[in-house]
Amino acid sequence: MTARQRGTLCVFLAAVLYSIGGLCIKLIPWGGMAINGARTAIALTVIGLYLKVTHHRLRMNPWVLVGSLAVCGTNILFSIANKLTTAANAIVLQFTAPIFVILFSVLFFGKKPQKLDLITCGVVLGGVLLFFIDGLSAGGTQGNVLALLSGVSYAGVFLMNDMPDSDAISSVFWGDVISAAVGLPFLGYETDFSGDTLIALIVLGVFQVGLAYILLTEGLQTTPPVTASLVSGIEPVLNPILVAVFYHEMIGSIALAGAMIVVGSVVLYNMILARQSVGAAPLDGSPSKLM
Repeated sequence: MTARQRGTLCVFLAAVLYSIGGLCIKLIPWGGMAINGARTAIALTVIGLYLKVTHHRLRMNPWVLVGSLAVCGTNILFSIANKLTTAANAIVLQFTAPIFVILFSVLFFGKKPQKLDLITCGVVLGGVLLFFIDGLSAGGTQGNVLALLSGVSYAGVFLMNDMPDSDAISSVFWGDVISAAVGLPFLGYETDFSGDTLIALIVLGVFQVGLAYILLTEGLQTTPPVTASLVSGIEPVLNPILVAVFYHEMIGSIALAGAMIVVGSVVLYNMILARQSVGAAPLDGSPSKLM
């Protein structure tokens, strides 16, 4: 297995772990800020142990700070959005991240988009509009907006390794520090500390945040950001399935159509890039083959 293949596998496994977030957040009867504060505090133990085992020294500079704010924003926005809209809406709207990766690559790294990039952006935005149409009738518009904003911050997470003088795992650590510091005070408003709640919280902290971010940062070392964000397409598929099976929360018909458009167009985009010749490099300037 090549370094590129190992990196892609790490990103894929991270996405699988991220997909349990919607269900666990739904099962915990707390507010989004309290959940995020507690899960990131637990994750810090996992990430701290990883840093010690790998002898990786923490760093801090302006670009590491930008990355940490992207991590923090993604953590907080996704947690709150899951409480204000359906898990399916939250994850699919967050999955607009590849579009923002393309946009930020153009704006901040001067990478010219291909025609395919622009077409995909347009189709995805059309699918997103359907979520807001459904949200107006279901009362989930606020959650939909926050979920879409989490897609913006999630794009910053995928771009961490492309930032000058960056250190992705340091950004993840400091992002979780900020998340925990902001969220832990909200635990004072919670009263349910049952065994089921604590187990779901531990699963979130250890696996959905801690281990998943470690795998993602490892994968991003050899996987370009656009490719990584697209390989993560398993997350918006598994997330609502787990919630529907174990929490019995179903997605609205209009939002379902939007989900099919968003996920389908991004997956199709990924397949087209994978079949392009190596000489026709995608936006990130890397060979288009994923595996």
